[in-house]
Amino acid sequence: MIGIYFIGIVFMLISMWVSHRLKSKFKEYSQTPLSSGLSGREIAEMMLADNGITDVRVMSVAGRLTDHYNPADKTVNLSEYVFEARSAAAAAVAAHECGHAVQHAKAYGFLKFRSAMVPALSIASRYMQWIILIGILLLQTTPVPLAIGVALFGLTTIFSFITLPVEFDASKRALAWIDRRGVVTTQEHGMAKDALKWAALTYVVAALGSLATLLYYVSLLMGRRD
Repeated sequence: MIGIYFIGIVFMLISMWVSHRLKSKFKEYSQTPLSSGLSGREIAEMMLADNGITDVRVMSVAGRLTDHYNPADKTVNLSEYVFEARSAAAAAVAAHECGHAVQHAKAYGFLKFRSAMVPALSIASRYMQWIILIGILLLQTTPVPLAIGVALFGLTTIFSFITLPVEFDASKRALAWIDRRGVVTTQEHGMAKDALKWAALTYVVAALGSLATLLYYVSLLMGRRD
């Protein structure tokens, strides 16, 4: 079990550093007024309209960095720090979340695959850790519980990696649109791109951490079989 703790600590530290950088960048770019004077809400509504999307609502939600697109009820949810803010950071986040709405409207393959995995993932995440723990305790008796746990954990790892192209594509759509629409200046575009880069890195770290943990569990299972 020492191995899994070591992996967990390493990726926890990396995740904390990336999260700190993201918050730092967001704070910095939130203090830079947007030349166009547009708020996050206005930018989101403009991007949706430009893409012919009329059935998605732009909502305000509590919290910081709680922004997300909900495909179930077709809402772009912007945190209170983005909804009315008029900054490079707000422009980046608002356009990024609308990028997911555009993906949904255009039936983007990776988003469809990711959404289809959600029901199975919710079940897997509910029981996975208990099954893995039981599997490790019974490993010298039978490999079956751990094998099941590894399969469930593999599902969550696949989900983490499927999330990456979804996030990168949404940022690509966002940056292209704010540039084309003249929402940002060249300098503000650089800030928006940098903010989205650090946001994407949080998903990269999560995916790599999940893969490292999965490989550790697989090594335990293979060691039992050997």
